[in-house]
Formats: sequence, structure tokens, C-alpha cells
Amino acid sequence: MGSGTRGVIRRLAAGVAVLTASGVLALAAPGSAQAAAVHACAGRKVRTLSFTTGSVQVFRQGRYVCAVTYAKNPRGTKPMSVSVQARGGRPWRIQARATRQVGPVTVYAGHRCVWVKGSVGPKAVSSGWILC
Repeated sequence: MGSGTRGVIRRLAAGVAVLTASGVLALAAPGSAQAAAVHACAGRKVRTLSFTTGSVQVFRQGRYVCAVTYAKNPRGTKPMSVSVQARGGRPWRIQARATRQVGPVTVYAGHRCVWVKGSVGPKAVSSGWILC
């Protein structure tokens, strides 16, 4: 066997090991995929902005702010959005048709205030400048 063939075999073996390990983890922790959807942002939750059809959860990790919009009723797709704007910057927005959530959107805020918005269907929430 040449050295090129051994390298290919090693890469294939590593790939199989990774796939096997991820399968074992999926079987060992069946709720982890659901938990990941609930905590789509890194950091600690600093605000929940509730409104009639949903809520926006806001997280902070260091100088970054992240937000996700969740629908109260996850049945059927509906227009949803989430945006985060650091003061002096442009808003970063995700807009999509979804059933349960849209986002996350993460921005570098430094020590600046942020403005967070979210919508589910025709209803929306807007935070004003927060986390100053």
C-alpha cells in the first residue's frame, strides 16, 4: 500500500469514527436536539420580549448580543422576523416563513445599546434602546 492510500484510509476511518460518535450521542441524549433549538444563542439570557403571537429572547455573551423570535403557536408556517441593531450600526435581520422560530441573529455591540425587534404574523415587538 502506498502512502497516499494510507492517508485516504486514515481520513475515512476518522470520518467513520466521527459519524459513529455523533450517532451514539444522538441516542444517548434524545432531548439534546430539542434543547439546542430552545437555546439557539450563546451566552446568558438577559431579556424576554413577549407579545401576543410570540416572544423574542435576547442573550449576551461578552460584547455580542444575540436574539431569536419564537412563535407561541408552532402550528403552520407564518411570516416571522428578528433583528438586532447596535447603536450607530445597521440592523441585522432575518425574515422567513417558519413554524417555531427564526434566528439567531448575533451582532457585535461592544458597550453600545441595542434595539431588538421581532414579529410573528401581523404582531410585533420592539424593545427601544436596551442593555446600555
